[in-house]
Amino acid sequence: MIHSAADTPPAGGDAIEIAPGVLWFQLPLPFKPDAVNVYALRDDDGWTLVDTGIDTRRGRALWQTILRGPLAGAPITRLIATHHHIDHIGLAGWFREQGAELWTSRTAWLTARMGILDVQERPTPQALAFWRAAGMPPDLIEERSHERPFNSADYCAPLPPGYLRLHEGQEIAFGARRWMVRMGHGHAPEHVTLWSQDGDLVIGGDQMLATISPNLGVYPTEPGADTVGDWLESCARLALHARPDQLVLPGHKLPYRGLPTRLRQLAENQRAALERIITGLRQGPRSAVGCFDLLYRRKIAKPEFGLALAEAVGHINHLHAAGRVWPVGTDAQGARLWGA
Repeated sequence: MIHSAADTPPAGGDAIEIAPGVLWFQLPLPFKPDAVNVYALRDDDGWTLVDTGIDTRRGRALWQTILRGPLAGAPITRLIATHHHIDHIGLAGWFREQGAELWTSRTAWLTARMGILDVQERPTPQALAFWRAAGMPPDLIEERSHERPFNSADYCAPLPPGYLRLHEGQEIAFGARRWMVRMGHGHAPEHVTLWSQDGDLVIGGDQMLATISPNLGVYPTEPGADTVGDWLESCARLALHARPDQLVLPGHKLPYRGLPTRLRQLAENQRAALERIITGLRQGPRSAVGCFDLLYRRKIAKPEFGLALAEAVGHINHLHAAGRVWPVGTDAQGARLWGA
């Protein structure tokens, strides 16, 4: 069973002490999910912060309120970024400027820094080709070809060189606890999860959410990635360390207990989606976008189309890697068609 550890999240710059010496905050996001969880753990010389939210004027103002209020003016001595996505690492550079060390995985740091430095005013030719092959409608491709695409730098403070690497199997100490580092994959490469060695806490980031499944998207930077396969492997490996009594501190929504059940659900949700795609493709070939109704079972609106396309490609890539689907040609618009 899965049990939420709180009825409601903290509001604004308020804090909830979710475990002894562990403060839980939620910061707003201008996209879904509409808030990100961050945690502060008390150390002798200040606080260790887990994740940051995005870099906006409102976000910095909320942090100033938090620093003066719940954190009582004590410094942030280290920041642990669970992964490279903007809502988790967006203010890392800002905290670094104030003297905090940055701890994260090598892939998270490299990917975040690359994303912040890589600013595009229009979609790249690679992105346009990727969208076309996946089956994005030509009119939407044309529309987006003239728009400024999302850039990490829009929501991330500049990230200076230098970080401390976290790696699989490493034991670290902060917040008056010892922690084991275990990496997840699929939602983000080398996603840091932290498992208390002398208590029941697990810092799960987006790898272990309670009520939503994280996006397992594939993007033009690595169009052949098997994100779903990486995800399923991670769920099985992390499940070996999961106990029902552990308190999971996730990146979004509410903290919870019941991790073995949740990891099983997360894997089963993806396997069920894969089987729906196979069943549909046996009726005739489709593009990745053509599988939207099979994968999501609802209409995908324009604002979420890009993320939906990325995840659909992820599922097709996994089925192709497993030898369960194969390309059977292209349609009149150049979209790759898949059969089973």
